[in-house]
Amino acid sequence: MSDLIDELVGIAPGDHLDTLRAKRPIVRRDAQASYEELIVSPSDLDRASAAERAAIGYWVAALSQAAALAGHYRSLLASLDPAVLDALVTAIPEATTTGPYGAYPPGPLSVEDEDGLHWTAPASLHSAVGDRLAAALEHTHLLTFRPRDSNPKALQALLDAGWTTDGIVTISQLVAFIHFQLRVIAGLTVLKEAN
Repeated sequence: MSDLIDELVGIAPGDHLDTLRAKRPIVRRDAQASYEELIVSPSDLDRASAAERAAIGYWVAALSQAAALAGHYRSLLASLDPAVLDALVTAIPEATTTGPYGAYPPGPLSVEDEDGLHWTAPASLHSAVGDRLAAALEHTHLLTFRPRDSNPKALQALLDAGWTTDGIVTISQLVAFIHFQLRVIAGLTVLKEAN
């Protein structure tokens, strides 16, 4: 069984990584099923459009500097909304940073507090993609680099931009799933290069 992860890592049927992944068939199947339900053929496009989903996928992967996954979502977004893709490509350099940043509530973990980029979508991005998607990209950036700073105010910004509660859940699912893809692809790539 081949899937998107196999394709992006370059896993061929029968090679050692295919055999390794075959030991966890449910994980493999569910990863592909999640990709298909969240990105390829979602049953809930009223929560987030196909282009919004592809844009969030590209944004997370590009911010994470994951070339293969970013290339996949870039192609997908190019087929759905090339103008949005152009706007995101322009915005990526200003938004790219490291992390994680953020602050814990006062206490023993506060020693790990680290300040960093508080990215907000520039007016040019709002004009290019609309306030709704710009707010989703800001939230996606927050979840990617400042997850400790997520709070009710951040969720309210999404509501104010026109996202429904269900849409906000979908954004969070997308971000979490794409980070899952990033980790699996990175781990399998290391294993592939080790052999």
